[in-house]
Amino acid sequence: MSTETFKQRFVLDTSLFVTEEIRRADESLEEAVLRLLDLIAHARLNLDISCYVPPTIHDELTTMLEARGVDEEVYAKLNTWVVRKHPDRYGLEIPANVVYSFVDEMSDRVDRGLRVSEEAVRRAERASDEPLEDHEHKTEVDAVISDLRDKYRGAMRTGVLDSREDFDLLILARELDAGVVTEDRGIIDWTEDFGLRYIRGREFPDLLEQYLATVDPEEKRTID
Repeated sequence: MSTETFKQRFVLDTSLFVTEEIRRADESLEEAVLRLLDLIAHARLNLDISCYVPPTIHDELTTMLEARGVDEEVYAKLNTWVVRKHPDRYGLEIPANVVYSFVDEMSDRVDRGLRVSEEAVRRAERASDEPLEDHEHKTEVDAVISDLRDKYRGAMRTGVLDSREDFDLLILARELDAGVVTEDRGIIDWTEDFGLRYIRGREFPDLLEQYLATVDPEEKRTID
């Protein structure tokens, strides 16, 4: 079968690499990422499938991987087989409706954030500054603040574009006419507004395996 049938581009999100959903039983994060990168490499060699990340995503990903102490082999394969490309932020046009929807969404979220904050202030007024029975160093006020952070984060950030990394991902995918690979619910929601294809990160390794299964074993190129 011709590789033209499969020739595609994908832009990868950090969540693809760190989600537990791509791991097999008893597989570590490092092992799962190496297996994924091997699949990406073989798809590139045999099917001309290209995978990209914007530099902001690359930096975010490598920071997370460093925190998890992965081997240098991971970075070597990542830098070899996943292309870093800056999105064309100046040349790419974005429909006005996308901007309108974003402004409308943020306006609604600001209102929700205010309501969450007001509720927390009222609770704090009634709360005691004495330590909690089950937590020597935490007071009722501390508990209110902790709850406020969780609820405020949910009101303001969950399901919305809340970082330049997310925006770069979508812009680059639109520029390249590429599919977005992510586990982030907010990014998935915005792919519709940007007119983009997407695939859940947990499904991506299986997709590549299915594509590679069509390659004639005698003609298959490997990285070994």
